[in-house]
Amino acid sequence: MNTPSPRRSQLIGAGEIDVSFEFFPPKNDKMEESLWASVRRLEPLAPKFVSVTYGAGGTTRERTHNTVSRLINETALVPAAHLTCVGATRSEVDEVVQAYWDCGVRHIVALRGDPQTGVGTKYAAHPGGYATSSDLVAGIKKVAPFQISVGGYPEMHPESASLAADIDTLKRKVDAGADRIITQFFFDNTQFLRFVERCRAAGIWCPILPGVVPIHNFKQIAGFSKKTGVGIPSWLARKFDGLDDDAGTTHLVAAAVAAEQVADLVDQGIRQFHIITMNRADLVFAICHLLGLRARPLDLKKAVNA
Repeated sequence: MNTPSPRRSQLIGAGEIDVSFEFFPPKNDKMEESLWASVRRLEPLAPKFVSVTYGAGGTTRERTHNTVSRLINETALVPAAHLTCVGATRSEVDEVVQAYWDCGVRHIVALRGDPQTGVGTKYAAHPGGYATSSDLVAGIKKVAPFQISVGGYPEMHPESASLAADIDTLKRKVDAGADRIITQFFFDNTQFLRFVERCRAAGIWCPILPGVVPIHNFKQIAGFSKKTGVGIPSWLARKFDGLDDDAGTTHLVAAAVAAEQVADLVDQGIRQFHIITMNRADLVFAICHLLGLRARPLDLKKAVNA
């Protein structure tokens, strides 16, 4: 009787997987406390970098900048600041870019950004601003030699005319100077693997990091997924059926679902993951532990350059 070979994900050890984390800037004192509790909980895992999101139209610009500054000054983490071109002129965006460089940021996540009228509504470029994310990438590179990450969409950006047009848009971002792609979150790994194949076939060879979101609240994630064109498989919905008022069980199921998703991607050869923390650390820490990451004493850890 032949013994089945173990999965790759069962054999991974410390140092074989890279992760990065995404946080959002706090809107009030309670959220600030939650954010920094999560940062301190996850910091010993030595992520490759941590990104801080940026609200539509620059609505969180000051809070994003303050959060990034604290990460630089008070932690060993390497921050990547999100930046959009919505609701601002080129000179205003360039000022933000220069301010990031001056405070020590060397990595920007460059995104077109959601329409000021809300996710799912028609986008309109600001007069005198950067019209597209590829224009934004080129503009950032002119200000300073940042590393730049851009967004990718395994299930196609909801405003794209076709899969081919979506990949063409992504290639323009890479050709403009982007160094890596961070994807929208997804739940069907087949969609991500096909997306990677389409990118490689189009001559896009930079690293592609899958975006992973632990499900703290299924209804909330399902609602956002619908607006952004992310599919919710029926098997996933069934796993959370009947748990609307049971947060404890929801989190146990969420941990199992996310762990299986990343383990399956490891089995397919993926070694870098971008985890959307929602400023909550416990599920993220558990996933990282299953990926072989272990906390390091902070006094011995050095930040890894992204």
